[in-house]
Amino acid sequence: MAILELRDVRKVYDMGAEKVHALDGVDLDIDRGEYVAIMGPSGSGKSTLMNLLVCLDTPSSGGYRLNGTAVESLNDVQLAAIRNREIGFVFQTFNLLARTSALENVELPLIYAGMHRHQRHAQALRALERVGLADRARHQPSELSGGQRQRVAIARALVNEPSILLADEPTGNLDSATSEEIMKLFDELHRQGNTVILVTHEPEIAAHARRRIVLRDGRVLSDDHAAAALPQRS
Repeated sequence: MAILELRDVRKVYDMGAEKVHALDGVDLDIDRGEYVAIMGPSGSGKSTLMNLLVCLDTPSSGGYRLNGTAVESLNDVQLAAIRNREIGFVFQTFNLLARTSALENVELPLIYAGMHRHQRHAQALRALERVGLADRARHQPSELSGGQRQRVAIARALVNEPSILLADEPTGNLDSATSEEIMKLFDELHRQGNTVILVTHEPEIAAHARRRIVLRDGRVLSDDHAAAALPQRS
């Protein structure tokens, strides 16, 4: 069952006298439980597509349905609500509040959702447990390694139990060993049943996904499903 459906999606930006077609007729379905990498060079449209998928923007034309909701018809308040409910977004730069504990950072989406303090504490702690950081719940970001900060960011993305976990260059600020640890975490979250979408330009990161979509010039150039599961790495 498709959780994301895009039909002839176009995004056009007016740049003075010139119109830039960032997306030029994208058709795409992503099913619940898939593990997908979206790739493409600079200017391919992948960042524009990501912004549409996470409801930070809407198409110029075409249709986008997220878990059955027609996104293109929503206003800004409705976009914010569906984004908080349906999308767990992992940033390349972590985007953690510096003087706030790991637990409080993870709680933020629940505060926006209006959840009671005791309930959100418990739910945020469960999310930290899922990423192996329950023992760092009271630590501030400055007391955590880069990999631990990204795990906090992933826990924050998971805390609302969203329909989709979408990560933008999730290992871009990490060394190779820490990057591998974070990707093993994404692999495990997918095995647990999460729908995972990675936006990346790195082939070794995209190789973890079971499906790889390549964009070029605002269109889908290729859409390949892996023939077999990714082998375990030592």
